[in-house]
Amino acid sequence: MKTTKLIRYALFAIVLIAVGFAGCEDATSYQIDAPIDLQNRIDSIAAAKASIDTGDTTYIDISTTIVGAEDNSAAWWTAFSDYFSIPSNQLLHIEFTNYTSGANNWNNWNLAVSNEIEDRDGEGYAEYFVLRSDAYGWAGGMADEGYEFDLNMVTNNYPDTDGDGDIWNDFRTTMAGASVTIEVDHSATGNVYVTATAVGTNGTELVETYSQAVSASSNITAFLIADGSHFEMKEAYLIPSKVTVVEDVMSSSISVTGVPTALELGDEDYWGEGVATVTFADGSSTEVDTADVSFTVPDLSTIGEKTILVTYSKTKQGEYGPAVSTYYSLEVTNAVTSLEVTTLPSNTTYTFPGPTAPAFDPTDMVVTATYSDGATGVIANKDLQFEIPAVNGAQNATITYVGSTSTVTTTCPITNVMGGTYLVGTDTSTAWWTEFSNDYYVPSGSTRKFTMKCYSSETNNWNSPCTILRKSDNTENAVVRMDHFGWGDGYGTATAESDWDWDTFLTNIDGSDIVISITNNGDNTADIRYDVTYEGGETHYQVYTGITVDSADLTCALVVEAAYLEVTSVE
Repeated sequence: MKTTKLIRYALFAIVLIAVGFAGCEDATSYQIDAPIDLQNRIDSIAAAKASIDTGDTTYIDISTTIVGAEDNSAAWWTAFSDYFSIPSNQLLHIEFTNYTSGANNWNNWNLAVSNEIEDRDGEGYAEYFVLRSDAYGWAGGMADEGYEFDLNMVTNNYPDTDGDGDIWNDFRTTMAGASVTIEVDHSATGNVYVTATAVGTNGTELVETYSQAVSASSNITAFLIADGSHFEMKEAYLIPSKVTVVEDVMSSSISVTGVPTALELGDEDYWGEGVATVTFADGSSTEVDTADVSFTVPDLSTIGEKTILVTYSKTKQGEYGPAVSTYYSLEVTNAVTSLEVTTLPSNTTYTFPGPTAPAFDPTDMVVTATYSDGATGVIANKDLQFEIPAVNGAQNATITYVGSTSTVTTTCPITNVMGGTYLVGTDTSTAWWTEFSNDYYVPSGSTRKFTMKCYSSETNNWNSPCTILRKSDNTENAVVRMDHFGWGDGYGTATAESDWDWDTFLTNIDGSDIVISITNNGDNTADIRYDVTYEGGETHYQVYTGITVDSADLTCALVVEAAYLEVTSVE
């Protein structure tokens, strides 16, 4: 605020006082007549203020309206705003105009957040952190109490508006005279969230954020510091925190899947690929880390049925609470010496274009093992490994059991129809979820590639190929369409990107050439890419990255609706 503005505000205040005295003498309702729109302005201001006052808003009187010398000569740590105390579960909102010398990036607003104080020079004063407007900051004395500052948590959207490769010259220009809003949200979770938004006179909006741990119960204090800058303070108020505190709930049950049904003598991996899922009192469920699960394990050095007790003792928020438990049984056996397919699988014919063979389908197959003591028993298909040779005609699929002391194999007769074109769907009336390609394994660290031509009814965007990611037992991770859409448990972590022209997408599906690449990243994520060439030669792509999968057990397949695919190769 300049000196002339101060004089104008002072004169305005005198006029209002004089009008007020006149009104008191009359003792009747008084309306302002001159200037004509003055009453309208007052009513407008009152209405605007009332619109944000929800009954939970506490307005704060600002004593220091100008922070720092108006010629922007204030040295560091010499000019400060009022102290703003922020109780737990409250958000401080402050508004001001930022003025800068423009000499350096840091010659703008600076924010300190400390423990509750009356005087920063007093005993016991300690900062949680100081945050600068140029996306920089540092820790204070509260770091000694475990409240560390993390520069990696500072984010910004500062643009290179003039395209010269330097954002900071644009930043300095925008900050000169910018209207700034800073929100300091003191969450009852024991964290503070800072969001600073500056809108320059050039219309550019700059947003900076930061968060870190603070005391969950004690008040914190926030104040501004000038440094080659000054601020014209506009408004300050407290409102309830915007951070929802989630009520903790107890676990109510636990279940397990994927655990072994049998172990050879000497093998003590009783958990295998097991997954523990806990259901909480609010009805929600989640897979839990095995490190948080405790096991009661009997003696595995003797043959026979064994019962494993599984216990979990944490709440939804990870605190210790009443335990829930379940159990499962497994058979400890002698070593397997031979295998025999005693019931053939329901599917023994595999049609595929090559050069890569599809995954073996063990549905309805029964494999019987003979043990070293002469006893026999059925081995679960999930404990076996399968391989189909990529050779045309009558072949033998190899079935393998990897035991603790030896590896045993047998074979299953199959017929391969290899080469030419492999159809997924029969015509453009194919119903959803009725026609699928073969399943194909996608080993960890590898890519599986489908090459095809698509024929579509072109009734809807989704009358185009869809890709399924799942485990070998058909547990789905995700289904993703060619038209920038997907679903499934693993899809929640995915990022989708495409360059479609949606005005022409639908009319170019039919007859397009498509290559679909599925990559198993080896870190329990997978990526899917569609490369599409229209009949006229125009090319587009659709990419999904970061889909959550089990990298040790990943298969893929294609499915269509109101379309069909001529698959010419699978690599």
